[in-house]
Amino acid sequence: MNGDDSLGVVITGGSRGLGYALASEFLSAGDRVVICGRNSERLEESIDALRLAVPEGEIYGIGCDVGDPGAVRLLAELAVAKLGRVDRWINNAGTAGLLKRPLWELDAVDILETCTTNLSGSLALCAEAVKIMLRQPTADTPCYHIFNMGFSMVGASFSRSAVPHKASKRGVAEVTHFLSRELKAAGVKSVGVHELSPGLVLTDLLLRDATEEARRFLTVIAEKPETVASVLVPKIRSISGKNSRLRYEPLASMFFRILIALPRIIRQSQQG
Repeated sequence: MNGDDSLGVVITGGSRGLGYALASEFLSAGDRVVICGRNSERLEESIDALRLAVPEGEIYGIGCDVGDPGAVRLLAELAVAKLGRVDRWINNAGTAGLLKRPLWELDAVDILETCTTNLSGSLALCAEAVKIMLRQPTADTPCYHIFNMGFSMVGASFSRSAVPHKASKRGVAEVTHFLSRELKAAGVKSVGVHELSPGLVLTDLLLRDATEEARRFLTVIAEKPETVASVLVPKIRSISGKNSRLRYEPLASMFFRILIALPRIIRQSQQG
């Protein structure tokens, strides 16, 4: 970490939703940030908005489809060129697919794209992040950290998404586990790999294809991206260890919040 405690941070899928909120929070903390997104026009708009919101912030961006290995390499090159050193790499980009239908009703192209973006993309991104971090000054304890957003068995069970999304996100969780073991076996002490669990975040992706009843439920129990980012960023900045799970809130707290919200949800359903 620099003398001023400023971090170099890479966030994929940073042009909207939680990724954008995380970028804003890191910038407000004085960190230097690189974001990427598939939609170049939206990405530029997001960068302009972040510069307006945090004028003193140092923000850069590049169009990147994380399922494209060539684009991932360009992202890594930009990160090194602009940040000099990468301290935190957050693999936030992902897709739930176009439709929430049974596997046999999904188009093969959609299945492939979902799995490529979520699982193959995370593998390629982790590989590039590790390559960068191995070229940086070493330490006896983790000082560079990679974060993946996979599904636990509980999370996959409760997800309303299609099989390719749930299966690929479970795969991402295993990537975190096995990569951490590989780094340990290779004697790499300065790089940590962690699971990041934001919980239910109120985004377009979460609400897409939801029934009216489900939308009411999610609107009540899901948290705004800004709220989640304000809790996660301090945890990400101060992370220690090699393989941990950072949660927005404990599972018990989430279930308690759902129980408290149930009467309101039922009332809204009856009124609707």
